[in-house]
Amino acid sequence: MKDKIIVALDIQTKEDFERLSSNLQGCAQYVKVGMELYYTFGPRIIKILKELGFKVFLDLKVHDIPNTAMKACKTITKLGTDMINVHAAGGVEMMIAARLGVEAALKEDSSLERPLIIAVTQLTSSDQKMLENELFIKAPIEDVVVHYAKMAKQAGLDGVVSSALEVKIIKEQVGSDFICVTPGIRPKGSAGNDQKRVTTPKEAFSIGSDYIVMGRAITKQENPKQAFTEILKSIEE
Repeated sequence: MKDKIIVALDIQTKEDFERLSSNLQGCAQYVKVGMELYYTFGPRIIKILKELGFKVFLDLKVHDIPNTAMKACKTITKLGTDMINVHAAGGVEMMIAARLGVEAALKEDSSLERPLIIAVTQLTSSDQKMLENELFIKAPIEDVVVHYAKMAKQAGLDGVVSSALEVKIIKEQVGSDFICVTPGIRPKGSAGNDQKRVTTPKEAFSIGSDYIVMGRAITKQENPKQAFTEILKSIEE
C-alpha cells in the first residue's frame, strides 16, 4: 500500500528538499514533483530523486496546442519520470499528441520505461460555484469530471486526476482498470486548507482510488516519516 501514497514535495528550498528526502527515504516510495520544486531546481531534480530510490510523478499539468504538448511530453519522458499529467481541458487532440510524444521518446531511448499518462479533470480546489460563475460551465461538476475522463480514455491515456468523490462513477462509466489518482486527501480531523473536495486516506482507497496524493499532512509535520507511517497504519487498520 505504501507505493500507492504519493507524497507531494511542494517545497522551494534546498534545505527543505534535503530534510524531506532524507527523512522519507526507506518509507515513502512515490513522490510528486510539482511546479514549485521543478521551477526551483529544474529537470535535474528528477534524476536526483530517482538516484535516491523514489518513483516520481511529475505534476506539470501540460496544457497547450497539440504540437507543443507532444514535444513537452517527449522531453519530460526522457527525464525518466514514472507518471506525468496533462490537462483534459486541452481536448482529445492535445491528449493524443501528448501520448504520441511519450511514445516517440520511448522509441528513441529503449532504456526508458513508459510513464503513466493521466489527465487532470477538475482541481480539488474547484467547486460547483466556481465552475458556473467563473468558467461558465453549467453542468454538475461530477458530470464534467466523468466527461473529461471519457475524453482521456478516448485519447489512450491511462487515467485521470480527480477528487476521490468522483472515483466510483469514473470507474463505473469509464472502466474499473482506468487509473484514478486523487489529491485533496486529509487525515481525519485535519483542516482542508484550500482544498474543497476532500476525503481521508482510508475513505479514498475504500472508494476505489488507485493512488492518493498527500502533501502538507506529511511534509509540514515535525517528523514526516512518522506522519507517513501513521497514515499508512490508519489505512491498513
